[in-house]
Amino acid sequence: MNEGLGDWMTVGRLAKVAGVGVETIRYYQGRGLLPIPKNAGSFRRYPGSMIQRIGFIKRAQSLGFSLDEVKSLLDLEDGRNRRAIQTVTRRRLDQIDEKVGDLERMRGALRDMLVRCEETGEALPCPIIAALMAPLTPSE
Repeated sequence: MNEGLGDWMTVGRLAKVAGVGVETIRYYQGRGLLPIPKNAGSFRRYPGSMIQRIGFIKRAQSLGFSLDEVKSLLDLEDGRNRRAIQTVTRRRLDQIDEKVGDLERMRGALRDMLVRCEETGEALPCPIIAALMAPLTPSE
């Protein structure tokens, strides 16, 4: 986007156009994700390019990147250090794989408890409650 005079906006306008709150912009600035522009008179003026940067942050978050990881990616945004970009992305993918494994284990355990509960007669205690009441093992 050309950053001529017409492309500059107040924080409120930037927030509205980018679809976030003013507090979000201030938070991103505090985290070093967005630059803090110099005052233009009594208020700050933001370049239109900040809309794209906020979009980048939101898309990265939607893929599960933490704000620290997003900051790393933004520091590499010129795309020349592909190895570093791949490292950050690979690390995030490993974390997702670990979470998927955890979710699959939880799903299996819950399915097993549900089947046992459905197969148990009304006269016996529910196996789901019994399993949840059992003492924790060191691995839990």
